[in-house]
Amino acid sequence: MARTASIARQTNETDISVTVDIDGTGQFEMKTGVGFFDHMLEQLSKHSLIDMKVHAKGDLHIDDHHTVEDCGLALGQALNEALGDRRGIRRYASFDLPMDEAMTTAAIDVSGRPFLVWDVDFPREKIGTFDTELVREFFNALAQAARITLHVKTHYGVNAHHIAETCFKAVARALRNATEADPRMGDAIPSTKGTLNK
Repeated sequence: MARTASIARQTNETDISVTVDIDGTGQFEMKTGVGFFDHMLEQLSKHSLIDMKVHAKGDLHIDDHHTVEDCGLALGQALNEALGDRRGIRRYASFDLPMDEAMTTAAIDVSGRPFLVWDVDFPREKIGTFDTELVREFFNALAQAARITLHVKTHYGVNAHHIAETCFKAVARALRNATEADPRMGDAIPSTKGTLNK
């Protein structure tokens, strides 16, 4: 069964379309109008091997907040739909991601229970024109809509760009490992309660 989904999300603040293929090769097309955010989404796709297309038109004349958060919600909804009942997946994964002086760990439980634990400090409030606080907003929206438990911790780092990029790449690799088929699991749901959707 193909693990794909397409989501369209429209509000007075944003108009977003997302497609995902969990069993892809990391092909991406990002057009959000926010250059740094596009770059981070490309990392998320490339290193998770999840094909992603994210197109967004938002109220960027106000700021980037609505666009970034709503992209997280739409992408999370697409992932949740594509995962279906989560049969046969590994479910849990953790990944340590170094980039130059920065190191971040991401741990994921594809649990059906949305939760974010965020332990990341940025040395600056902006990367170019991008507000660094929006990195957390994106991952919070993603975790809620994808219905996953996500813990992200940056152990150290000096460069704000590197810290942000380690967050996206670490989550990508953990997401890849957690959503992959477990050959020993077969078609079973990896939970003693028999479901990961309730």
